[in-house]
Order: sequence, then structure tokens, then C-alpha cells
Amino acid sequence: MNHKNVKGINNSTDWFTRIVKLSPRFLLLLLIVPVAGGLIGVLFPAFGWAPEIEQYEFGLQGFNTLWQTPGINQMIILSLTTGLISTLLAFVITLMILAAFFNSVWLERIQHILSPILVIPHAAAAIAVGFLIAPSGMFSRLISPWLSGWELAPQGMFPHDPYAISIILGLTLKELPFLLLMALGVLAQPHLGKQLRQQHKVALNLGYCPMTAFFKVILPSLYPLLRLPILAVLAYASSSVEMPLILGPNTPPTLAVAIMHWFNDVDLTLRIKASAGALLQLIITGGLLGLWLLGEKAVKSLFSYSLINGKREYGGVYWKHITTVITTFVIIFLTLALVGLVLWSFAGFWRFPAALPDTLTLQHWQSGVAQIGEPLFNSIVIALASTFIAVVLTLLCLESEQINGKLMSRFVSVIIYMPLLVPSVAFLFGLVWIQQLMTEKMTYINVVMAHLLFVLPYVLLSLASSYRQLDSRFSIVAASLGASPSKVFFKVKLPQLFTPILIAVALGLAISFGQYLPTLLTSAGQVSTVTTEAITLANGASRRTSAVYALMQMLLPIIGFILAWVLPKLFYKTSHR
Repeated sequence: MNHKNVKGINNSTDWFTRIVKLSPRFLLLLLIVPVAGGLIGVLFPAFGWAPEIEQYEFGLQGFNTLWQTPGINQMIILSLTTGLISTLLAFVITLMILAAFFNSVWLERIQHILSPILVIPHAAAAIAVGFLIAPSGMFSRLISPWLSGWELAPQGMFPHDPYAISIILGLTLKELPFLLLMALGVLAQPHLGKQLRQQHKVALNLGYCPMTAFFKVILPSLYPLLRLPILAVLAYASSSVEMPLILGPNTPPTLAVAIMHWFNDVDLTLRIKASAGALLQLIITGGLLGLWLLGEKAVKSLFSYSLINGKREYGGVYWKHITTVITTFVIIFLTLALVGLVLWSFAGFWRFPAALPDTLTLQHWQSGVAQIGEPLFNSIVIALASTFIAVVLTLLCLESEQINGKLMSRFVSVIIYMPLLVPSVAFLFGLVWIQQLMTEKMTYINVVMAHLLFVLPYVLLSLASSYRQLDSRFSIVAASLGASPSKVFFKVKLPQLFTPILIAVALGLAISFGQYLPTLLTSAGQVSTVTTEAITLANGASRRTSAVYALMQMLLPIIGFILAWVLPKLFYKTSHR
């Protein structure tokens, strides 16, 4: 509702309205200051100025040391290829699924199957993928010995292959559901979705095959609204730490993983090289984002004529069959990965090539539950705190839109995505330098604020559409009866948003539960969470223990979404009694 509509009825400016009007500024400060400050904080050490280790002379020694690092060229290539190829694959498969099943019941079914993957943390997904493609993993077991002839586990290069195929596979499978759901969210917008579906139907009536109609009619309008999510995926994939740490090569690792190791090394002088590496990572990611944008223009230039050439068929049936095969493979792959993870968590003795464990036991779960107390407590408290702040600030900013009578500017939209577009390894290292200089004893608060940087964008994007679609008539009636803006907000609007708020809370919790690098860096390893423990165990503990922690990591966000689904039903059922 636009409160200007009822200004003549209730023109008082109360405390609530003042807070609401200030909230967008606070949002910008909360996102810009840590990211910009972190980038500045990593810039000075990169050029030699680091008071923490008594370095006060500016110079290029950090970059000189960086370029002399063995394997630095391979690190750069790994970061470039994993980021670009995985994003491109996820995007292309998303488009193929949308084009092949647009306006079909199968699209909704695929959405329901892939949606749960969205809430699985990257680390847990990496562990599941690693178990599946390992030499003694489920794939090898299912084809042995009847097809492969293997009686013993073969020598294989997956995971940790030197070409980073494992990383690309893991990132593609994890980001595919995100891009698909973002696209479906755009198409679900009442006005735009209806308009695009009508245009698609007209194209079909004119003789265009369904896939051709999608690419000529739907994609030109859909893609601009997907640009920022795609760029966010590309930025994350090129600078990810969790998946390369679990699936990637170690000699050398990707640049982001190497930077993390340098920063956490007991030799503090390596932090200068880590800072120089962080700037290099920023350049790599920025270069990939620029390359993607240039690629957009190239594709537009090359294919602009095909939009109006009148050709109605480009082998649509053939491509639909290919899409069906790819989609089926993705679903089977993800299903086997999750099934394998569950089996390993309960497995006793499990010889190769048996497809199922010889014995089942609860011992691994009992041991895991006994040891997970503190990490679980930290995960829940940090997630609740960061999500609560994110939801409150988001609601205030969306209310500010309605009080001011205009939507957030494009500049603000870009700022909201900034923590997702700037590589976390770039600004988090600088942020840690600053925190150590200013708030050395506020470890827990530092972790919460670091999580908030990544939780806030997702919460805002989740709630924005529902808030903007509220029926303003209820608020107008309440205001006309003398209700203050705060009373309209708390008594009229929030009850209507009960379900969307719970979904946003569940999403925020899921994002926080999956944060590894922000937790590790801002706490200097002093605060352990389920995610930090899961990644540590994935690189050293038994496969069974790793499976238990990975499943625990998955269960946390799943429980949040189950509550978001159940509580509204109980709430409305109770309210109607």
C-alpha cells in the first residue's frame, strides 16, 4: 500500500515511519561498508602494509612471491575453467529444460524433484558427489562385476582429478536447480508470466515448434531478468572454496583454496601473499563477469536475425529427446548420490563390488550425535541471529518502498547482489584484517555479521515479490479507521505475509547453515559449525563419519523448510476454529 493514498486520513509521522524511511540507507551501509572495507583491507596488505605482522613498507613483494608460487598458472586456469564451464552448463541445461517442457506438467514435476537440491549446502552436495564418482563409489558398484569385470575397486582419477571435472560436475548439479527456480520465479510473476505464455501460444498457433517458440519469444524477455542470478552463480563458481576443497585437485588446488591455505598458515607473512592472491582472484572473477557480458553481446549479434527469419523448426523433436535424456541423467545422478550418502552413514562392513552394505549399524550416527553438540548449537544460533536481522531489515525496506511510493532503484538492486558478485575470498580476508584491528574480542558477532552479508540478499529476493503483491485495500481501510502506519504494518500486513516470511526464514537459515569460509575466517577457526566440521571430516575422516555429518548438514535446512510448510497450516487451522 502507498500511504500517500491515505495522507488526508492519517498524516502523522510516528517513530515507526521514521525507522522505515531510514532502513534502506542502513541496508546499503550494511552491504557496502563490509564489502568495500574488506576490499580496502585486502588491498593494503597485498602491497606490503600489514601492521599485524609489523610490515609498514609498501611494495610488490606480495605479488612477486605470488608469481613465484609453483603451479600458480594451473591455479588460475582451474579457477577460470571451473567457473565458466560449470555456469555455462547449468545455464544451457536450464534453458533446454524450460524450452522442452514449457507449459507442460513435466516442468512442474521437474521443479518439485530438483527444488530440494537447492537447500542442500554445497559442502554436503560435494561429499555426496564424491562418494558417487569415487573408484569404489555407487557408480562402480552398480556396474561391477557384471559389466566392468572389476572384482576390486579400480584405480580412478575421480574425485580430485587434475582437470577439475569433479568440481565442474558438482557445481553444475548444484547451481542448475537454482537457475531453474529463479527462471520459474520470473515466469510466475502474474503480469509477465501471463503475457509470455500468451505470446508462446500465439507462436505455436503460427506453426513454430515448442522449443523454437521458447527461444524466439520467451528467452529475449526472460534473460534480462536472469542476468544478475547468472552472474552471481559465475562469481561463486570461479571463487568457490567448499567444492574444490572436497572434490578438486590438491597439487595444485584452485586459486581460492590456495589463498585460504596461505591465510590460515601459521607463518603470518604468507598473509601478504594471500592478500595479493585475493586481488588476483578478484581480477579473475571480474574478468569472467566481463567475458560473460561480452558473450551476451556476441550471441545477440550473431543470432538477432534468427529471431525474425520466420524459420519454425530447428530439430525441436531431436533436441527435446536430448533434453529428456540429460534431465533423466541429472535426476538419477542426484538420487544415487543421496542414496549412497544415506547407505554409507549406516554401513557396517561393505566390501566392493557389493551394491548394498553387508551389515547396517547405528554406530556412526550415535558417535556423530554425541560429538556434534557444540557445532550444532553454534550453527543454529548464528543462523537464527543472522536470519532474524535479515528478515526484519528486509520487511522495513519493503515497507519503505510502499511509504515512498516507488520501488528500489536498479543501483540498490545491484548493491543487494554485491556480496554475491564479489568473490568472498577477496573481501572476507580484508574484512578479517579490519576485524582483528578493531574488534578482536567480538568473534561471535563477527561471524553473525559475515553470515548476514550472504543471507540478506536471498531473504530480500524471497520476500520482495510477495510484499509488493499485497492487496492494498486492507491497509487503506485500516488507515482510514485511524490505524497508525505501525499498526497497519503489524496487524494487517504481517499476518498476510506469514507464509512468505516463514519461507524466507527457512531460506535464510539454509544459506547460513551452508557458510564455510565466512565462519572459518571471521572466527579464526574458534567457532565450529556443522559445515566446518563436515568439510574437515570429508578430507580426513572415514567415509561413514563424513556421510553422517553431510546428512546432518542437509537435515538442518530441510527441517526449516518443513516447518515453513507445516506451521502456516496449523496457524490457519487454529485461527479458523
